[in-house]
Amino acid sequence: MTGRARAAVPPADRTSVRSGGLLLGAGFGGFFDGIVLHQVLQWHHMLSSTGDNPTNTVVGLEENTLADGLFHSVTFVAALVGLFLIWGALRKGAILTGKHLVGMMLIGWGIFNLVEGIVDHQILTVHHVNYDNVVLWDALFLAFGALLVLGGMALTRSGERAEERSSAR
Repeated sequence: MTGRARAAVPPADRTSVRSGGLLLGAGFGGFFDGIVLHQVLQWHHMLSSTGDNPTNTVVGLEENTLADGLFHSVTFVAALVGLFLIWGALRKGAILTGKHLVGMMLIGWGIFNLVEGIVDHQILTVHHVNYDNVVLWDALFLAFGALLVLGGMALTRSGERAEERSSAR
């Protein structure tokens, strides 16, 4: 440090950092879900429970693959917007610790899991995590989302305290 005290981070930049971290986490959570659960493990696709798009027919698999691709496009845009929000705040002088960023990303991923688990799995029932034991896997998906949010909140608080100490110097 050059001996100059850093200015306090303006509230708008704090909001950009928080929003950016949440969007980046939601985007990465969506990537993980789509890549691992949809493609690698092939446990489900976006529309695999609708009845209109069976994954054991070519037409059904084509429709599910299109829906998966649109889903990935949305998660990519979320991650990209999050990245630009954080980048913009840092260029304006915002202070951001790794703990704060990772914490916000974990919260974003957890929120993604909770929203997808409640909306897609429970309310709309367009798909479930794994069809071998729907109740168990859907519950584990929601529990994992809740743990991500709680862990992310703890990490974020720790990072924010470090940022406050750093900006006070």
